[in-house]
Amino acid sequence: MTRIPDNERDVIEQAIYLPMVLSVLRRDLRMIEKSPFKLKKPYQELIQKTMNIIQKELAAVKHHLQKNNIRVKKIKSDNAFTMYMFFYKGYEEHHNYFNPRLRNRVEELLTDYLGSGSRTKSQARSPETEPTPKKKET
Repeated sequence: MTRIPDNERDVIEQAIYLPMVLSVLRRDLRMIEKSPFKLKKPYQELIQKTMNIIQKELAAVKHHLQKNNIRVKKIKSDNAFTMYMFFYKGYEEHHNYFNPRLRNRVEELLTDYLGSGSRTKSQARSPETEPTPKKKET
């Protein structure tokens, strides 16, 4: 049984997942730069904005962990599991994460971050899609 409260465990898991999401985005950004896309800039900007948001959130997570003397350390990894050691209020806990679970959670976070970034742009209407205002008849 874990001694770590759920809210603290959520923060600890963010410290695991957010660097993974950043790693995926960095790799994708390199792939876009090397790709034959005609219009790379929108993709690059979306990824860069998303990375900036994640970096700010990761900084807040690291600050919270440091302030509360919580540490997370990756111990070992194999084809099926990755083991992390959590230090929390003088206690040391080992937690195994199933690698497909890690990958799926990173994918969910990536979808959320990219979805929220793209919605803000898609909500802006272009002049071609603006409804034409009706003229008042006098």
